[in-house]
Amino acid sequence: MFRDLVATAAGAGVAVCLVVAGLQLVTTGPLILRAEVFEKAEPAEAPAQAAAMITASTGADQRDGAATRQHGNGAWEPADGVEQTLYTVLADLLVGMAVSLMLLGAMLFRGDPIDGRRGLLWGAAGFVAASLLPSLGLPPELPGTPAADLLARQTWWLGTAFASAGGLYLLAFGTGWPSRIVALALLVAPHAIGAPQPPSQEVACPAELAGPFVAGSLVVSAALWSLSGLASGWLYRRISARG
Repeated sequence: MFRDLVATAAGAGVAVCLVVAGLQLVTTGPLILRAEVFEKAEPAEAPAQAAAMITASTGADQRDGAATRQHGNGAWEPADGVEQTLYTVLADLLVGMAVSLMLLGAMLFRGDPIDGRRGLLWGAAGFVAASLLPSLGLPPELPGTPAADLLARQTWWLGTAFASAGGLYLLAFGTGWPSRIVALALLVAPHAIGAPQPPSQEVACPAELAGPFVAGSLVVSAALWSLSGLASGWLYRRISARG
């Protein structure tokens, strides 16, 4: 079984990587490059940068991003172009494999037959629990966006993801009103507590970049979770049948 799980996760990770990397290339990637220019620009340069960014092409954005990486604060970052693309693809591959393994583990724990349809449903639930519901309190952030303490944000996100997953599980498989009441409490509690808030609302990049970035990030995340579930369920059924 372990060999089947590893083979399934590897195959699903490759499929997810190809799709997600392509989506990032045309959705969130260009927005991140634009935001980085504003994040690393001096305050006096911000108005000029804003005018340039509104009229610049994606190619110009990438050249500006490369310049900031070479003359920024000295911290290492992958250069724009091939190097950055390779690191992005590698990260997408690892994340796709990890998500596929988590979904397979959940389906095996549940004990139901595993196939593409069930995998897709589990993947969609994973997206809601790990991305959609936490984004109500902590939406995806562009570089240069003020943020609360990192540990506080990670703790809130992790608690929200686990509470949301538990609530969705009880709604789907629980029986009786007590389980539904507990499910709703788990779904609502993190938002009643509230996510950590940033110290200020001042942002370095134009506000019109934030909305498309949040929408694009959620689209990418939905594709990641749904395709991971679909591919892992479909592959596992065929690999295990051959074994």
